[in-house]
Amino acid sequence: MKQDLTNKRLVVTGAARGIGEHVARIAASRGARVAVLGLEPDRLAILADDIDGRWFVADVCDGSALRRAIDGAAESLGGIDLVVANAGIVDYGTVRQTEDAAFARVLDVNLTGTFRTLKLATPHLARSGGHVSVVASALSFLALPSMSAYSASKAGVEMLALTYRQEVAHLGISVGLVHPSWIETDLVRSIDRDIPSFPAMRRRLPYPGNVTTSVDKAAVAIVDGLTMRRPRVYVPRAVGVVGWGKAALSSPAGWLWARRFASTWAPRVEREIAGRDARRQG
Repeated sequence: MKQDLTNKRLVVTGAARGIGEHVARIAASRGARVAVLGLEPDRLAILADDIDGRWFVADVCDGSALRRAIDGAAESLGGIDLVVANAGIVDYGTVRQTEDAAFARVLDVNLTGTFRTLKLATPHLARSGGHVSVVASALSFLALPSMSAYSASKAGVEMLALTYRQEVAHLGISVGLVHPSWIETDLVRSIDRDIPSFPAMRRRLPYPGNVTTSVDKAAVAIVDGLTMRRPRVYVPRAVGVVGWGKAALSSPAGWLWARRFASTWAPRVEREIAGRDARRQG
C-alpha cells in the first residue's frame, strides 16, 4: 500500500536526473511538497513544473550556494520535514592510475557534499523533528577494482550518517541510510559505456551484486523509507545480507575469492580505462 506524504516538506539534492528526480516525482505523487536542488536548471525547472514544486541551482561543493538553496527551500515550503541527500558522482580507475584531482573531486561531492547538506539542513530538521535519508551504496561495504574513489566516498558517507544519527537524536531528528546496488541511471550507464568489460565483471559477482534494479523501484524503496523513517533501505533488499556479512567479505576466506576475482578483472579494466584516457587526450 502506498504510504501518504500529504503536506510533508521534502528537499532532494542531486534531483535533476536519476534517483533524485524519481524520488521527487514519487514523493510529490503521494502528496509531498517538494524542493529540488541540483546543477541543471533546465531539467530542474521542468521537474518542478511537473510536480508543482520549487527548484534551486546549487552545487553541494559550494557551501554558500548550498546554504542559500536549503534556506530558500525552507522559506518557500514553510519549513523542512524530510531531506534526501542524494547528490553524487562517480570516477573510475585503479589507485595507481587515478588522478589526484579526480579522486578528490569524488570525495568532495559524495562525502563532503553530504556533510554540507546535513549540516545546513540540521536547523530546519530540528524545528520539525524531521528525517533525512542519506544515499550511500552497496559499495559502502563491497570493494571492487577500479571503484576506489567511489567506494571510499560511500564508505565514508555511511560512517558520517551513523555518527550524525547519534549527534542529532536528542534534537528529534532521525537518520536513514540507503544502500543501492546497480541502478539503471546515467551514472551506471556511463561506466558501462566507458569500460566495455564492466557489465561482464558485474555479472560474475554473486547475487545481489550481479543484478541491476530499475530507477523507479529504487525510488519507491527510498520514498517508502522516508515515510516509515526507516534506519536502513537496501535496493534490492538482498543487499542487506551483504551489509551484515561485511566481516566475511574481508576475512581470509573472503580474500581468497576476491583475489581470484580481482586478478582476472583488474588488469582488464585498467587497460580499458587507460585506453579511454588516451583517446580523450588524442
